[in-house]
Amino acid sequence: MTASDYQRIEQYMLDCMEDSAHDQEHIYRVLYVALDIAEKEEHVDCDVLTAACLLHDIGRREQFENPQLCHAAVGAEKARAFLKRNGFASVFAESVASCIRTHRFRTENSPESLEGRILFDADKIDVCGALGIARTICYQGQTGQPLYVLRENGEISDGSGDTSPSFFREYKYKLETLYTQFYTERGKEIALERQNAAATFYKNMLEEITASRRRGMELLEKNITK
Repeated sequence: MTASDYQRIEQYMLDCMEDSAHDQEHIYRVLYVALDIAEKEEHVDCDVLTAACLLHDIGRREQFENPQLCHAAVGAEKARAFLKRNGFASVFAESVASCIRTHRFRTENSPESLEGRILFDADKIDVCGALGIARTICYQGQTGQPLYVLRENGEISDGSGDTSPSFFREYKYKLETLYTQFYTERGKEIALERQNAAATFYKNMLEEITASRRRGMELLEKNITK
């Protein structure tokens, strides 16, 4: 890929990014990890991979405005149209769009190409470890979701089996379980290096707020006259 082509694609990405949890630095982190993974694989089309990484979240704005839309599907169509409009070959545009369409965690569309599998892994690595915790809380804060919810008995839920959205639910549903869901060996290796940081944060947070709530309620009851 020429510097000129890279800059055109990069600028289009920058024009599309507004979500602070999926900002331009997220894009670059995914690109850098993807290139790291690609070093351990054979026959990777790095031009397709680079373009797909740069453009994989350009549909976020549309999904944020209309949650019924899938940013992966929207982004794939936007990427295809942009690349064709700017003189890139149709085969190249279709390959990039395919990678973007299948990069999402919550989807039944599994990536078919090697470049698509690398993008999937690199994107998932960015929700691993301490960074993944920070990004999740940032995004949920934007959408008004709480850190945790209470069970019917008044106890703080650890997120298991919850139907109401919260950080703890997201951790149990996604962040805790994604470490085995990688296509590449290098992707698995990087993810596992980060796993303990996320698990420790979740454990410490749950223990802190549970202990504080129980102690505080005991003291409140003691100080409220009947």
